Amino acid sequence: MINHSEELGTHSIQHSTSSSKPPTIVTFLRCYVPGYKSGGPVRTIQNMVDHLGDEFRFRIVTSDRDDGDSGPYPGITPDAWNRMGKADVYYASPHRLTPGAFSRILNETVHDVVYLNSLLNPRFTIAVLALRRLRRIPPRPVVLAPRGEFSPSALAIKSLKKTLFLFSARLLSLYSDVVWQASSESEADDIRRVMGSTVGTVFVAPDLLPRPNTEDVPAPATRHESESLRVVFLSRIAPMKNLDFALEVMKRVRVPLVFDIYGIISDESYWRSCSDKIKEMPKHIKANYFGPVENFKVPGVLARYDLFFLPTQGENFGHVIYESLAAGTPVLISDRTPWSDIEDHGCGKALSLDEPDEFSLELERFSKISIDAHTMLRRNARDYAVRIASNEDMLRMNRELFLSVFSKSASSA
Repeated sequence: MINHSEELGTHSIQHSTSSSKPPTIVTFLRCYVPGYKSGGPVRTIQNMVDHLGDEFRFRIVTSDRDDGDSGPYPGITPDAWNRMGKADVYYASPHRLTPGAFSRILNETVHDVVYLNSLLNPRFTIAVLALRRLRRIPPRPVVLAPRGEFSPSALAIKSLKKTLFLFSARLLSLYSDVVWQASSESEADDIRRVMGSTVGTVFVAPDLLPRPNTEDVPAPATRHESESLRVVFLSRIAPMKNLDFALEVMKRVRVPLVFDIYGIISDESYWRSCSDKIKEMPKHIKANYFGPVENFKVPGVLARYDLFFLPTQGENFGHVIYESLAAGTPVLISDRTPWSDIEDHGCGKALSLDEPDEFSLELERFSKISIDAHTMLRRNARDYAVRIASNEDMLRMNRELFLSVFSKSASSA
């Protein structure tokens, strides 16, 4: 339920260094709940608020509509602070998505830390960093989570444009004194590799997860061994998620299977290419596209399938992989995610994109396993998700990230 709180401008411009007050983190994010079409960052921040919202005050600045929508979310007041769970959310209408409006928000809102959730987003990251560089906003520490944008696969997309921008950003010291949040040691290495001597502080704090509801365990697979394997792809339709590769793999599979595709179309030209591949499928492969899925429906959708297939070109975390495991659905993924050890846990495989035939063979092998073996894979997937979500170190590292930044900020105030 959404409750509306104070209008912008009711706070004095002060630095809340008092130990009796929780540190306030102003978070900039392109989309936030109830949105669901922009992928993992929405869930990352929602989970962070759910876990840490009693220790920190989160104030989130975001768009008043979901990715690709023409109108605002129902039930919210645009251009005002709305209470959403444990956070205050400023849903900005399109005419308020400007540097001037962001400057006003940051100057009129008490805060201790600015938290950015993209490396290259022009409105929600670059504009804020430019305001800081021009001294148009209070001098507060900035934490920046690039969300996988430093990976070689991500940088390879529109590489010339990104290379020129990062070169210019270094000349302008746009990222100077930023505290970088990496979700893994691998992402920390990517950040240091690209930013070089200008990198500053890199803090590893993994994405936080919702704890699976252990009372809602998906039923064991009911597929008869003579029935077609049911495979699902659920992610944004964009080059990084590699749906075209998945479809090429499917064309090589020699056994009957159903391949259902869910996700928002982020790149129309890419989707047209994928649609052409779907039309070229052999008759024993039934490929279908069902559009995007709201976040709360994702576990139920994934649980209906025998296998989740995501040959992604790179993930800094991969929320949907975790959601599949939590739903009890084994996974077949690329080895370019933090989940490359899933075979050790008996709930799927991570294969190299350099060997597409291995994916096809694995799908064929998976279609032939017994119902008992598949039930064991489901159980293993669920158990692994529960263990990951119960890892207290992940929560501690995120807490320490903000406490460390806040402590330095308070001592210099």
